[in-house]
Amino acid sequence: MNEFYQLEAVNVKGEKVKMEHYKGKTLLIVNTATKCGLTPQLNGLEELNQKYKDKGLEILGFPCNQFANQEPGDNDQIAQTCSVNYGVSFTLFAKSDVNGKNTNPVFKYLKSKLGGWFTNEIKWNFTKFVVDKDGKPLKRFSPITKPEEIEKYLKQKKLI
Repeated sequence: MNEFYQLEAVNVKGEKVKMEHYKGKTLLIVNTATKCGLTPQLNGLEELNQKYKDKGLEILGFPCNQFANQEPGDNDQIAQTCSVNYGVSFTLFAKSDVNGKNTNPVFKYLKSKLGGWFTNEIKWNFTKFVVDKDGKPLKRFSPITKPEEIEKYLKQKKLI
């Protein structure tokens, strides 16, 4: 089985979720924050979710507080803010580290397969990773890349 599908993460409700649950789907995995200048991207991510969830796209949000304390709340507060303020209905996971010794295994794996500029570390909130239907990481997008631009990539590569 693909390495990616052997990983698991805890969702915002505290339940373990195996990545194999998403086998056969195109994934857009994002480290999010609700107090970041890029937080309005949650609207665009939710638009992608609504438009393509029935066409095999899954968006997985991993709240992260490692950048300027921009995700200070607990999992319940994060889920409520995302839902009430941004209409988020895509899957949210528990607040996670994306760098350092406590890096979430999903991000550890993704960073090992898709490095960044100068270093593999994630530099800010809203770094995005596309994983294909077979669990292969395909592309890493910078925090400033808007969901609409990612939609073009997904269409061009026939992932949605």
